[in-house]
Amino acid sequence: MQRMELHITETVEPVAAPHGSAVALGFFDGVHLGHRAVIGAAVAAARRAGLTPAVFTFELPEGNTLKGGRILSRTQKHRRMAELGAREVMDPPFSEFCNLSPEAFVERILVDCFEARQVFCGDNFTFGARAAGNVESLQALCARRGIGVTVVEMAGYGGKTVSSTRIRAALEEGRLDDANAMLGAPYAIDWTVRHGKGVGTSRLGTPTINQNYPAGTLQPCCGVYLTRIRLQDRWWPAATGISRRPTVDKAGAPVSCETYVPGFSGDVYGTNPTLEFHKYLCPIRKFDSLQALSDLITTAAARSCAYFQGLEDRI
Repeated sequence: MQRMELHITETVEPVAAPHGSAVALGFFDGVHLGHRAVIGAAVAAARRAGLTPAVFTFELPEGNTLKGGRILSRTQKHRRMAELGAREVMDPPFSEFCNLSPEAFVERILVDCFEARQVFCGDNFTFGARAAGNVESLQALCARRGIGVTVVEMAGYGGKTVSSTRIRAALEEGRLDDANAMLGAPYAIDWTVRHGKGVGTSRLGTPTINQNYPAGTLQPCCGVYLTRIRLQDRWWPAATGISRRPTVDKAGAPVSCETYVPGFSGDVYGTNPTLEFHKYLCPIRKFDSLQALSDLITTAAARSCAYFQGLEDRI
């Protein structure tokens, strides 16, 4: 079956919903298990009723700490929504609607823009200026307009509710397995490839791809990771180091994110390849020699190749 294209609206304006829509509501940072349940419920309802499967989310200003450091890029967030079956996503700046009262939010967003027939949210959903609206008021306001409201049960992991806060903590503490389990997919980045200092090429014999974290984004625990990266329309096993490179840099140097891809050659500067994090291997430490550092990089890359070969063998 051919996948339909996702349409993204980056301002508050009507979306294409000729027969009305089923709308998932939320910030959806990380598109984790709980978010997937809400979006999935809206998509399933839309298919049953011949509606447009839609999502209302929003973009916070850069540096805003209301929700914590960004887990996924905006592009990644939209891609994961599309994979879940969403076809219309409204993702305006928070400033464009944050002053609407709960009543105005329902009229302006749900009625005027989405022609909503059904809406879906988690039980902690709030809306309207100063978060004045909650699930109960959403149900009451929507009932007046004949819009059904479904509150989706919160997803759990490890005996507790899945949340973006828990995922951030897991990533910052190096608990990648926990983070990926709660995300429902590997944690990934698609930051732009930049020029580094050339240390990997000129001094270590292991050229790396540099995708350093932008301001305002969550940075996982420093260390060495088994990763895979999408280059030239295929996945490549890789090893990624997130650190201040204590062996080659001075104290206080900025944190870098560098990926060694064995067997790959090509110019990828300025592109945004997807890099998936699958296993946390070990912490970063200062080595006595460049050869010892090079050995760690090549050993990690070999471990990554073996890891992904093992996954393929089990399929």
